Amino acid sequence: MDIGKNKNSDDLESKDSSSSVDDSVIETDSLEGPSNDVQSAPGEQSAAAKVPKRPGGFKKLTRKFNIYLLLFILVLIISGGILAVTALSGKTEQEQKIDSQAVPSATLKQLATSDATVGDPKQVLNVQSNAVFAGKVLIRDSLDVAGQIRVSGSLSLPGITVSGDSTFEQVSINKTLNIGGDASVLGQLNVKKNLTVSGTGTFAGAITAPQIATSQLQILGDLTTTRHIVTGGATPGRSSGGALGAGGTASVSGSDTSGSININTGSNPAAGCFLTVEFTSRFNNTPHVVITPVGSDAALLNYYVTRTTTGFSVCTASVPGVKNYVFDYIVLG
Repeated sequence: MDIGKNKNSDDLESKDSSSSVDDSVIETDSLEGPSNDVQSAPGEQSAAAKVPKRPGGFKKLTRKFNIYLLLFILVLIISGGILAVTALSGKTEQEQKIDSQAVPSATLKQLATSDATVGDPKQVLNVQSNAVFAGKVLIRDSLDVAGQIRVSGSLSLPGITVSGDSTFEQVSINKTLNIGGDASVLGQLNVKKNLTVSGTGTFAGAITAPQIATSQLQILGDLTTTRHIVTGGATPGRSSGGALGAGGTASVSGSDTSGSININTGSNPAAGCFLTVEFTSRFNNTPHVVITPVGSDAALLNYYVTRTTTGFSVCTASVPGVKNYVFDYIVLG
């Protein structure tokens, strides 16, 4: 019983081993292709069929090496990308974090006694951040500013040229202000000292001044005054006439424009002119002279005037008495 069982088991194992050998042979042949070896003898062929052919060690190593090589290259690529991103981010943070350092006093003294030149005129220095200068800044060439200029303190300039519109809240000029073009003052203009205008002046509104001195005043419209008209100027000269008589005197007080004449006749006065008033400034044309007698004695005289561009005379057509005669006069050109 035991022998039969062993026999059957040996048969089964032989069948399994033969089938596995046959499968190995078939797989090896399919992978390696047709064999180029010399045909074996009939006795050796059965033995060769029983031993399976295994693939060469170099081919197995090549297959495994290809897979590992691809994985290794992939790992290298990923690692390189991570390192590059880390380096760039670290460089950016380093550029953003720029610590300010104090300059030693020895370095400052060295800079104070020597000049430091940065670049040349053909280069451009770009400063992207804000800059603060605690000391003075000297610019030896022109300064071009593309934006606004804000000055919190006083601004001292030997000269300023403005080509466009400018707005100033307060401007103080200690010396001369020369305006080559037109000037418009929208607000109040206060001139604490003299104002000299070489050309004509046009005012659309009223002019208020405690005193206006002008060599010539031309009024195109009506002249309205709410106070007195006071004339001034040098006192004109005079020359006596024959109507004064012997020992008679005459005096003039006032100016070329207006004044008073005081006449004191002497003995034996005669008809004619008492005196001639001589203007300090000659009129361009013969002026209009108006005289008014002061008191009844002057009013009773048959008086009259003669006038020229250089003066006028006060005369009488009748023989005056030995009295005092007073006349007021107004001269208009």
